[in-house]
Amino acid sequence: MLILRSAALFVLAALLEIGGAWLVWQGVRDNRGWMWAAGGVLALGAYGFVATFQPDAHFGRVLAAYGGIFVAGSLLWGAVADGYRPDRWDITGALVCLAGMAVIMWAPRNG
Repeated sequence: MLILRSAALFVLAALLEIGGAWLVWQGVRDNRGWMWAAGGVLALGAYGFVATFQPDAHFGRVLAAYGGIFVAGSLLWGAVADGYRPDRWDITGALVCLAGMAVIMWAPRNG
């Protein structure tokens, strides 16, 4: 149950961080206006709180593991939101990152 909760929190964090960064990008770089950027800033701020709900108490471990989710999520977001098509090396790299994330976060530990 803890792994399921942790995975759900990682997905929520990715939606907030990647979505927030995308909104800022749209607002500033693609000239959609400051309201888009402001929405992105709010989403990025909310992302900062989500990590605190992870069951593991170690900041470094949680954020290092989240890096794997961020890599894979960013490629997925680009494919859905911007029509970016990851190549086999993008996908391979994302899978390596996700495997690393799983080892960092959920490997059995003594004590």
